Amino acid sequence: MGGSTRSEPVIAVLSGGVGEEREVSLATGKAVAAALENLHSVDLLELNEAAPPETLDGQRMVVFPAIHGTFGEDGELQSILEDRGIEYAGSGVVASRLCMDKQRTKEVVESSGILVPRSMVFEQSTFVKVDRVVQTLGNHLVVKPMDQGSSVSLNLVEGEAQLRESIDPLPPGNWMIEKRIFGRELTVGVLHGKSLGVVEVIPKGGVYDYKHKYVAGSTEYLYPAELPSEMEAEVRDAAEKAFAVCGCRDFARVDFIATEAGECYFLEINTIPGLTETSLLPKSASCAGYDFDHLVNELVAPTIQRFHNKIALERN
Repeated sequence: MGGSTRSEPVIAVLSGGVGEEREVSLATGKAVAAALENLHSVDLLELNEAAPPETLDGQRMVVFPAIHGTFGEDGELQSILEDRGIEYAGSGVVASRLCMDKQRTKEVVESSGILVPRSMVFEQSTFVKVDRVVQTLGNHLVVKPMDQGSSVSLNLVEGEAQLRESIDPLPPGNWMIEKRIFGRELTVGVLHGKSLGVVEVIPKGGVYDYKHKYVAGSTEYLYPAELPSEMEAEVRDAAEKAFAVCGCRDFARVDFIATEAGECYFLEINTIPGLTETSLLPKSASCAGYDFDHLVNELVAPTIQRFHNKIALERN
């Protein structure tokens, strides 16, 4: 480089947003900004609408989207940033859109040879034939949105009566009914395409819903999970394979259920997982020797490299 210095971009951390997980996003944004401030210039911005701030400038800034769910993980924000020539952390438009759709993601992942729970999708509860659903998927079921955060509006039901009771109040939208797999809930962080440690999630009361995810003391976590070495290898390999086949970039978190019989079922990929110091991705990363600040700086490193590559290309 002959002694020339390159100017480092300001990292704009976008948090808040318009989705169900706004409060969690604000916490993620705050934690990410604090972790980055030691090494970078950081601008923490709170979004209150489905639009990035006009002040973002692709010539001197990159974006870290800390917005979970709607207008964060669904590809919309990523598409606008690309149109404006702004580099950003995490998966691109196509992978973000895919992974936000739990049903399509499962189909793609299943095609690579990984087990997934059977499921059915619906938009309006009036069209659901509950007897046929139970016949096809069995008595033990999970009802959840197809395109929201992993634990938003999640409901466990048994049999036709409970299923009808669960789905009748639901507004029209993208919903799914999934065969419930009983087993150990596992999650694996993936960084730069490589799996980190396996975390076991043990909710007190049996279901890892929104409350158990965010209320202190309602869930126990084991990290690293105490697994037979062959199962750990299988889960980590499946996480890397799912990340790759879905076209993800930079980082993600992949969720599984492992049955007593030793079968490992893929549930979903979170392309912008929670990132406070107590979140699951940092727990997974800690098994691989990353403290929180080191992890967050690793998450944004490829974005900064893409920014410098873009600026160098524009100058040539």
